Amino acid sequence: MVPGQSDQAARRELVQSLIREVPDFPKPGVTFSDITPLLASARGFEAAVVELVSSAPSQVDVVVGMEARGFIFGAPVALALGAGFVPVRKPGKLPGDVLSQTFALEYGEETLNVHRDALTPGARVLVVDDVLATGGTIGATAALIDQLGAELVGVGVLIELGFLGGRVTLAERGIDVINAVVTAD
Repeated sequence: MVPGQSDQAARRELVQSLIREVPDFPKPGVTFSDITPLLASARGFEAAVVELVSSAPSQVDVVVGMEARGFIFGAPVALALGAGFVPVRKPGKLPGDVLSQTFALEYGEETLNVHRDALTPGARVLVVDDVLATGGTIGATAALIDQLGAELVGVGVLIELGFLGGRVTLAERGIDVINAVVTAD
């Protein structure tokens, strides 16, 4: 740690250093933020989880993570907060009765599902995902949470791609409690 640097700054710097930028993936013109080096580092992964936990609002009942990388970060955040974990999945992955929400991606369209009985009305929910890009995935998840009568109290993401305007899009939908561990402008 650099003298005078806070533990938080050191953790965030470590996380940033372990995210690899991959140009032209999954298509030309897109730069992909690859988190596999971060996940391969016990210190880096721990730093990411600690930062997500430290920025979480108080009194979270349930953490919701979206398929698939939201599971990687959401589950340990839920454990650290003493909260339950609810997966939001792609079609055909959840048994039983589900709610669905379709949304636009940067390069396509996707649908997310959640079990109809996954959240109790009034539950305080934190959404955790790896990336905030255009806001589509988080917006769709927030719509599912709302349909179940739960309360979205915050969003925590590992990486915010600020240049894609997701925070603005979510703010227009009334979602303004968003914390990012690292931001790419």
